[in-house]
Amino acid sequence: MRLLHLLMLASLLWLAGCATTATPETPVAASGKPAQDPDSYARHQPLYPSGPLRPITAGQTRSQAVAGIDAPADLWDRIRRGFAMPDLDSELVADREQWYASRPDYMQRMTERSRKYLFHIVEELERRGMPTELALLPYIESAFNPQAVSSAKAAGMWQFMPATGTYFDLKQNAFRDDRRDVLASTRAALDYLQKLYGMFGDWHLALAAYNWGEGSVARAIAKNEKLGLGTTYPELSMPAETRLYVPKLQAVKNIVADPDRFSAELPLILNHPYFQSVEITRDIDVALVASLAGIREEDFRALNPSLHKPVILAAGMPRILLPWDNAQVFRRNLQAHSEGQYASWTVWTVPGNMTVAAAAQHAGMSEADLRQVNGIPPRMMIKAGSALMVPRAATTRQDVSSHLADNGQIAFTPEIVTRRTTVRAGKRGETVAAIARRYKVSAADVADWNDVKTGSRFKGGEAVVMYLPVRLAATSLARTSPRQPVAAAPASKTAAKPRAPIARTATASARPAAKTRVTRQR
Repeated sequence: MRLLHLLMLASLLWLAGCATTATPETPVAASGKPAQDPDSYARHQPLYPSGPLRPITAGQTRSQAVAGIDAPADLWDRIRRGFAMPDLDSELVADREQWYASRPDYMQRMTERSRKYLFHIVEELERRGMPTELALLPYIESAFNPQAVSSAKAAGMWQFMPATGTYFDLKQNAFRDDRRDVLASTRAALDYLQKLYGMFGDWHLALAAYNWGEGSVARAIAKNEKLGLGTTYPELSMPAETRLYVPKLQAVKNIVADPDRFSAELPLILNHPYFQSVEITRDIDVALVASLAGIREEDFRALNPSLHKPVILAAGMPRILLPWDNAQVFRRNLQAHSEGQYASWTVWTVPGNMTVAAAAQHAGMSEADLRQVNGIPPRMMIKAGSALMVPRAATTRQDVSSHLADNGQIAFTPEIVTRRTTVRAGKRGETVAAIARRYKVSAADVADWNDVKTGSRFKGGEAVVMYLPVRLAATSLARTSPRQPVAAAPASKTAAKPRAPIARTATASARPAAKTRVTRQR
């Protein structure tokens, strides 16, 4: 009995001496320790007994921050327990509270959308010892929409600009945009926030820098210091968007902290992972993954929103996310799947500037399909070195390389409009090659347009048919044939006039039907 009594006392003393976390009023550093206040930190150090165990009184338990041992009821409760940023109290906060509270449908859509991603973000914040208020930041940035794109081209839940995304190793290529990737963008956003907190030592200023830029915040602080003014968030001069940024987050925090006060209803989000990470070792179609996992393709893309294309390139994206209960279903079905290839698409690097029609013919697909799958806009040619998604041959066994999967890009150049023109050979006559050099086209094209051989010679002053870019034709000494109207060469019509010679890929069969034969003396 005495032993049991001693064990109970020891348990109470252990609870009283548990390591404590900072209180909500205590600023928390990125490391998770209370920041910039040694006295405060000393007050919250764990208490370890140095002598015999003695009972603790009720007063002693009230004076210590005792860690609870009950698990959070749901994810909202877990987030509330991790609040650690100082509260902002201002008219702007009250205004934003009213704005959100008066839009319950909008709040419901946002919070429902966040269900897929919130657990992972909270896990990462706790692992880094960061305030859990930051898990609410995507509500302000993107309404938790990973496909959101701002007018300034910021993308994803965390709204990374292209250059900032590149700085934090978020790949942006022809096949995926990691600014939208759930894991990669969250890692980058928390890295960036920790970096900013390290620079400014204040979470409100760190958030202002996340929205406005670290250089802008640093300059605003320097300006106030020079004028002898305060340098806290409310005291700095900043754009209206940044001025509202922290009040918006504070308003959402207040609603999450006490939804009844605002007559708000938060959807139940279990304190459990929504998804699992699954390894991919071979290129595989998105449609096949969804089928093997037993989910809709749109649900797969909601968890893997970085994907641009209908295929996953394993060398660039070796892990995918699947709903928790479907991950094991996918693993089991993938192991049993043995029907041919996993991927029906591959990547082809364009060897030179090429029309869409010529590229489609090479790939063995329709021009419309090539445009759609690769996002090729109208009146554009494909530049050399571009990485195009094309059908994969049944005999292809090699997957796309890691270099191409991580760095493949697609670039375009305006399609050049040509005009049928006649020029005159020199007074003493000119060879096909000489005229080709003069107008910077190929001798084969000149010969083709005039139904002669590449080694032929034109008589002095003889009319020679040429198809030249409009600008060159207008500024040359060439004479436009009155029988041939000016026209762009449409990429989708095989009977169209040839493109600019520098990009011609058509064969002799693509000669213009209305071409006039030039006669000459042999």
